This record gives sequence, C-alpha cells and structure tokens, in this order.
Amino acid sequence: MPSRRLLLASLGAAALPGPARAQPDYPNRPVRLVCPYPAGGATDVLTRILAEGLRERLGQTVVVENRSGAGGNIGVDAVAKSAPDGYVLGTAPVGNFVINPFLYPSMPYDPVRDLTAVSLAFEVPNVAVVSERSVPARTMTEFLAWARAKPGGVVYGTSGVGTSAHLCSELLFKRAGVACTHVPFRTAAQVIPAMLAGDVDFAIDNLASYAGVIGGGQMTALGMTTAERWPTMPAIPTMAEAGVPDFVVTAWSALIGPAGLPVPVQERLAAAVKGVSEDEAIRRRFLTAGGRALASTPAAARERMDRERPMWREMVALSGARME
Repeated sequence: MPSRRLLLASLGAAALPGPARAQPDYPNRPVRLVCPYPAGGATDVLTRILAEGLRERLGQTVVVENRSGAGGNIGVDAVAKSAPDGYVLGTAPVGNFVINPFLYPSMPYDPVRDLTAVSLAFEVPNVAVVSERSVPARTMTEFLAWARAKPGGVVYGTSGVGTSAHLCSELLFKRAGVACTHVPFRTAAQVIPAMLAGDVDFAIDNLASYAGVIGGGQMTALGMTTAERWPTMPAIPTMAEAGVPDFVVTAWSALIGPAGLPVPVQERLAAAVKGVSEDEAIRRRFLTAGGRALASTPAAARERMDRERPMWREMVALSGARME
C-alpha cells in the first residue's frame, strides 16, 4: 500500500504544469529582462544596473533585451504575452501603466488585466535645463521672464510625445503663461545636441539623461521636480525653491511580468528587488546615474499606479497630446 500511494503521488506531481513544478527552485535558467526603450536612455541605464543586482540575488544570468517603439508599448506587450513563469520580465515606466492608456486610442495590452506589477524598481526625477550658450537665464525666474518676452515663445525638446518630459513642459508653460513650441525627438540623446546648437531653448527631462552635460557645465539646471534636493546634485534647487510650487513629479518604473505570474515567483522577485534597493553600493550607482532604487510589494506597486492615474490623466488632457 505505501508503494501504491507513493506511485500515485509521483503521478500527480508529474501532471502539474511546468511553472508549478519550477516554482520551488525558481529561477533555474537565465531570465530575460525586457527594456521597452532604446539603449543608452535613462530607463535602459537603470534597467541594466537593476539586472546586475538581480543576477547576484537570483543566482542566474539576467539578460537585458531592448524592444523599443510605440512609447514603450511594444516591449511591454511582449512581456504581457509571454508565458507566466518568471523567465520573461520587464521594466515598465509610469507611462506604460498610467499615461499611454490616455494617449493611444487603442492599446495592445491592458495594464491592469494583462500585467503583474511585481515591485517598484526605481524612479527618476525630471530636471529643467537650458543651454549655457544660447539662453541667458541662470534661474527659473529669469528663464520664465525671458521666455515670456521672447518673440514667438520658446522651443522645447523632449524624448517624445506623451512622455513625462512632454507633459511636465506643457504643465509648466501653461501655468506660467508662456507661448511654446514642442519639438519631439526619439531620445534625450538627440535633444541635447539640438539644445547645444541653439535650435532648442529648453528641456525638462530625466536627470539620468542630463547629468553629464550639467556636470560638464554645458547646461544650467534651473530646478528639480523632487520634493527635496537630489543627493548627488545638492546645488540644484527644487522646483518649489525655484519659484514653481506644486511641481513634484518623478518618473518611476516597476518590475513587471505577465498576468498569472505565480505568487511564489512574485515573492522571490520582490525580495530580490528589495535586496538590490538595500545594497549601498548599488544604491550609489543608481544615484550617480540619476535615479533612485525603489522596492515594494506587488500591492504597493499597484496602489501607486492607482493613486497617480488621475494626475497623469489631467496632464495628458492639459497637453492635448494624442497618438494615432
């Protein structure tokens, strides 16, 4: 009889689906981490730092794969349509959860239904910058006064329509009563040369993209969209200190998987992200790159999305942005 029970137990285990059998020793093979934005941008740089930290804590290779396009929707959709076994994950910025649904008439995935938000992973402040060479202002107050007086208004560049950079810029200029023209580029790396050449007057975008030119003295930072000054650049005032109140906006990203990701896998990954966020050496690398390491439970990640959704919906409506 014992041998018969043992045989039945082994047959039952064999009938379990692959992911269920794999959970206790997850992960037991390399993990793909999809970055939905191009190589070299802020999300890519911070995703690669995260991947290194996860590799150490998961004991497996974590390969970053850039799948950009359609405001990040292509890469995030690839994660949404992958098998829910924890071997295809992604980093999804706030735009892919609570901005793009208000920008695009149709989405290839439903952020609530088709994705598992495993943990918040990192956040990036936006910094307002002008070129040292072509704009005479050195403070936000001086810049806004100069912008109001400039014939035809200011020209500002962003890394794309509907990005947090675009929405923040429109919010700033509409509040300040400044006429403006938006010039969207594919990445911040393309905006910077245009600013240095004097073709673009202003940008407000991820600190990770502009830290080098600010540190090199090529651009003046007018304000940071954080509640407190940034640790690695304490000389830059917050937007409130610069004279623009109620302007705290950070672009966060979450570690995601497809819907149906088993709870044990979620817990394993969330614990690994927490370990990354508590590693002092890795925290310094994030800060140096212009970001801040985060960690959370899946429930807390979802709560932040729900809490910020009305704010971003209002900003999209204010900007008039629409993607066809």
